[in-house]
Amino acid sequence: MDDLGTVAIDEPDRHHLVRVLRLRAGEKVVASDGRGSWRLCAMIGDGSLEAASDVVTEPVATESVAVWLPALKGDRAEWAVAKLTELGVDEIGLLRCERATVRLQGAVVERVLSRWRRVAREAACQSRRTRLPELVGPLDVESAVALGAHRCDLEGESEASASRALAVGPEGGWSEAERGTAAASVGLADGVLRSETAAVVAGAMLTASRRASPHAARAEAQ
Repeated sequence: MDDLGTVAIDEPDRHHLVRVLRLRAGEKVVASDGRGSWRLCAMIGDGSLEAASDVVTEPVATESVAVWLPALKGDRAEWAVAKLTELGVDEIGLLRCERATVRLQGAVVERVLSRWRRVAREAACQSRRTRLPELVGPLDVESAVALGAHRCDLEGESEASASRALAVGPEGGWSEAERGTAAASVGLADGVLRSETAAVVAGAMLTASRRASPHAARAEAQ
């Protein structure tokens, strides 16, 4: 919802509230603008909303975390995007990898990012997340590393807590050139994980590390 002042909803959201969730007049729903602000609203007879509280704005996370992953066959990447959104990852990047099975050429890029945006929005609604993740890319591994991402690797030596951005490889693994990037590598598990599983593990590690950091503790105490 773009404008919390008028709490106007579009037809797809109205359909979801009335036909899918089957909310009735008087029932409460949380409306958010996806940028950190929300307010409690009540359903009224025609399926629209009316404000039932003041607007509340959540603070921006003190330490942003990001996960970069390639497009995958089927809906496996979309599943990972949904889980990363639920976890509270701030940035989800589309990674261009040499051994990826989905080639990011031409209109494919916008189709992938469009699906990811839709999935992230739906996951944010389900999890009551008030700030949507930023969807960025595509970038190759070297460029993602230049922005501070560390590669996830079975033989990784660094701890996830040492990074605020992790890059997950494709089904075919990293190429030798990608392994040669100057990034520290991070191990996620003792065994080989599927790309979508690795992305969710990476997101869980990053968000857990952020919650445990002294900066986060100070922010919660304020």
